[in-house]
Amino acid sequence: MTAATLDEAKLQELEEKFDPEMRFRPVVPPALQITKWLLIALSVFHFYTAGFGLLRETTHRGVHLAFVLGLIFLVFAAGKKAYEHPRAHSWLSPGGVPLVDWLLGLACAASVLYIPYVFDDLAFRVGNPSMADVVMGSVLFLTLLEATRRSMGWPLPLIAIGFTVYALFGTYFPGLLKHAGASWGQMINHQYLTSQGIYGVAVGVVATYVFHFVLFGVMATRIGLGQLFLDIAASIAGRYAGGPAKVSVFGSAMFGMLSGSSVANAVTVGSLTIPAMIRVGYKREFAGAVEAAASTGGQITPPVLGAAAFLMIEFLNVSYQTIIAAAIVPAFMHFFGVFMQVHFEAKRYGLRGLTEEEMPRLRESLQQRWPTLIPLVLLIWILVSGRTPYLAAFTGITSCMIVGLTTQVRGNRPANWALLVVLHLLLAAISFGDYGNHSEWIKLGIFGGGAALALAAWKLGGVTGRIPHHVLVEAFETGAKYALAVGAAAATVGIVIGVVTLTGVGFKISYIITTWATAIAGGLSMVVPEFLAGTKGLTLFAALVMTGVVCILMGCGIPTTANYIIMVTVAAPTLVQLGVEPLVAHFFVFYYGVLADITPPVALAAYAAAGMAGGDPFKTGNTAFRLGMAKVLVPFVFVFSPSLLLVAKGFTWFEFCVTFTGCVLGITVLAAALSRFFLVEMKRWEQLLCIAAALLLIAPGLIVTLVGAALTLPVLVSQLAAWRALSPGRGTLAS
Repeated sequence: MTAATLDEAKLQELEEKFDPEMRFRPVVPPALQITKWLLIALSVFHFYTAGFGLLRETTHRGVHLAFVLGLIFLVFAAGKKAYEHPRAHSWLSPGGVPLVDWLLGLACAASVLYIPYVFDDLAFRVGNPSMADVVMGSVLFLTLLEATRRSMGWPLPLIAIGFTVYALFGTYFPGLLKHAGASWGQMINHQYLTSQGIYGVAVGVVATYVFHFVLFGVMATRIGLGQLFLDIAASIAGRYAGGPAKVSVFGSAMFGMLSGSSVANAVTVGSLTIPAMIRVGYKREFAGAVEAAASTGGQITPPVLGAAAFLMIEFLNVSYQTIIAAAIVPAFMHFFGVFMQVHFEAKRYGLRGLTEEEMPRLRESLQQRWPTLIPLVLLIWILVSGRTPYLAAFTGITSCMIVGLTTQVRGNRPANWALLVVLHLLLAAISFGDYGNHSEWIKLGIFGGGAALALAAWKLGGVTGRIPHHVLVEAFETGAKYALAVGAAAATVGIVIGVVTLTGVGFKISYIITTWATAIAGGLSMVVPEFLAGTKGLTLFAALVMTGVVCILMGCGIPTTANYIIMVTVAAPTLVQLGVEPLVAHFFVFYYGVLADITPPVALAAYAAAGMAGGDPFKTGNTAFRLGMAKVLVPFVFVFSPSLLLVAKGFTWFEFCVTFTGCVLGITVLAAALSRFFLVEMKRWEQLLCIAAALLLIAPGLIVTLVGAALTLPVLVSQLAAWRALSPGRGTLAS
């Protein structure tokens, strides 16, 4: 693993192969240059507004959405054949892009910008749209569905179409779902002219937060921070039994701090760890599953998290620091669960760790790459200090640029160090300064002065950095590409939210779920002892199971962010009605949406890892789901014991310590049971007893935890006796 480095071109090829959201159409000039500079312009727009002030809400969202949807028609083709057989340049296909796609992109962008730029009397038009409003809204509605289909497939557009049909033909639906119905004009008015539809909170969050952190992750990877994390992970865990798999867990946890994409994490970290896992003896499916399960943790790992975390800020009206604090312990439980199964699997099969020759030289890696930690430290510092997340992202991105262009991989000239310090001082003046009414212009002046100083140093002083200038430009282009699909998804989910608010169907679904959960709880109460759970607890448990199943099924076809928004709109109110705190309900939905990346039949992270490992995708997905079992169980725990989220209402240290200890012990016992190994190979009765004990240990409550601990004692005694019976050098323990 020492000689391996992250080849950006290879990683991009792997991401495009396994993630449809990263599969881009091959184009030729002039489309190549036009697309490139439009993507860079989109990144520059968000970079500028993050640091120097956001535009008016409608204008900001409109500019963002016009760029995103217009570019999708240039970047994503209408069918698979266009990727396999690129078109040549002609007057019917300028730059290899069909003329109809150019027209669709322009029509879509024009219909988006119609709202913020064509008229200013929007408040007077809501409820009384003109014919032009309906026409432009219809154009956006149809082109948006097509843009989403191109960038991520049919499932999400079909869901949006289904909700639209419900809005238009509500009078034909049976029973509780029946409503008065809406005309096409009424629906377009609600979806297009109000902030309850396409221009809603989902688009606002992507335009204000998500885009910036996607760009930060790309920039941080380009300057070498991802490679440093992998070297640190290998140094910590590589020498122990099954070392490469443990490196995968640690590396994915740290890399998840930069990227909220499960597939990107699996491809980046897996390109180094999966071959090493196979080399030391892991089965191909297990190697791919370890990487897939660990990589899904990137969406739940602070400080960046996935896009859904930023949506929580708006939905719950809480600070980002609150979301980060709440995510810490559940994220630890997920990685701890994967790590323990990896450990027991390695012990069971006697797998070795990395040799000294295979281990990276941490001191050398730190000497070369420690400056790449500066952007992450600054980003966390600003987030914790209470400033806005987009300002933190701006500071992190700018710091990545400074570090990348002023520090060298081996040895730095004194002038480089001086320039690094001076530019970061100017960055601090921009990020922390409050200059009154002229703040934007003063900050721009400081930024311009810093840029001029840097340019003079590069041209006159011969200063060189760890990345060339063209890599910086490429990072801005790639960051925008990565944000296109999530931008389209956010707008399309706005259609679903619009239908829910227009028809009130969310309350009806909540009533249906509550009714079913109550009926199921009545049946369970006959077999479940009262000391374990009362009727109220069983009702909540049944509602959680139904919500979790729907989240997983929805996630099989749509990305995590879209899944989260739909389920928060439809299912989270039900959990709140049953007494769950809103923060806890949102986290439950979020975690179960993330599970879809490792849940067959559509497990993108597992398929990407299986492709790199050369294993069976379905087996890899099943194994990844088993490895991610902690992520399945822990959301139930923090619903019944919110103290596990640290910042939930009613937090007590006693409840936290009992729940935390029970979870750690329960996850360990469950990992042993699923691996069929603790000290020696487990018998079937030991395995079944451990599973029962683990569920009781994980369940919150001191009495239940003690009962679970008591159930493990016979297994411990049996395992200890069998271990002592093995002579030295014999059996599995010889490793």
